[in-house]
Formats: sequence, C-alpha cells, structure tokens
Amino acid sequence: MSAEQRAKELKLDLGAVSAPVANYVNAVRTGNLLFLAGKGPRNVDGKRPTGKVGREFTAEQAYQHARSVGLDLLAVMRAELGSLDRVARVVKVLGMVNAVPEFQDHPRVINGCSDLFVEVFGERGKHARSAVGMGSLPIGIPVEIECIVEVE
Repeated sequence: MSAEQRAKELKLDLGAVSAPVANYVNAVRTGNLLFLAGKGPRNVDGKRPTGKVGREFTAEQAYQHARSVGLDLLAVMRAELGSLDRVARVVKVLGMVNAVPEFQDHPRVINGCSDLFVEVFGERGKHARSAVGMGSLPIGIPVEIECIVEVE
C-alpha cells in the first residue's frame, strides 16, 4: 500500500505546514536526501504546549506530543515532495525531550513519532534514531524532532 493511501486509511490530518520560527527553511534537499528542520508539537487549537516532561507532562502525554510532531514532519515531506509516496525511506530521527533531570524514558516519548512513521511507511519507516533529554527547548516546548529521509 502506498504511504498516501495508508495516511488516508489512518485518517491522518496533516494540516498546513507550520512556518519556521526564525531565519531557516523547513527542509533542504541534497541529492536523494531531504533534511527536515526540527519541529515542535501543536495542540488541536494550534497553540504550542509548553512545559517539562516529568513535571507538566507525563511520558504518555509527551508521546502524543511527539506523534503530533510526526504529523507536522509528514506535512513537510508532502509539501516538499508532492506526495508521501516519494519517500523511499526514513533514514534518521533525532528526538529531543525537554524533561526534568530525573526523567529517563526519552525513547518512549519519541516512539510517538517513530510509531507514526512505521504506521505510514511500513518497513520504509523504520529508521536509525537518537532520543535525548534537554535542559530546555525553544519557547518551552516539551519535544522537538528532526529527521532525514531518502527520496525517490
């Protein structure tokens, strides 16, 4: 099944691509690689949640934040490539979690994005990954994720 068909089957609403918050672009393509800039989560109302995982947010809530970031990254892929079907493979994901120092479950949080990529792309969605904790993230968001995809 194509990634576009799968996204439709999953009833994913990718919405509009969020604009960069500074002087950079959402993605840069070089050769057959597309490098996507880091994105943060959005609530249903479009506002960005703020707070630390382990204090304002549970790991389960942060998982959902990471999934929402994955939706935004998918929207960027579609906008840049014209179709998710042009993604040959998700190569690498870097997930950053704004967490209290004692929080240790960063991989579980970033699974929100990783699981989404596998749901949409199947085996092509499996990727190398880093999931790390941060002392802070821009505007206090709980999660930021960037990725690299191979394109056809």
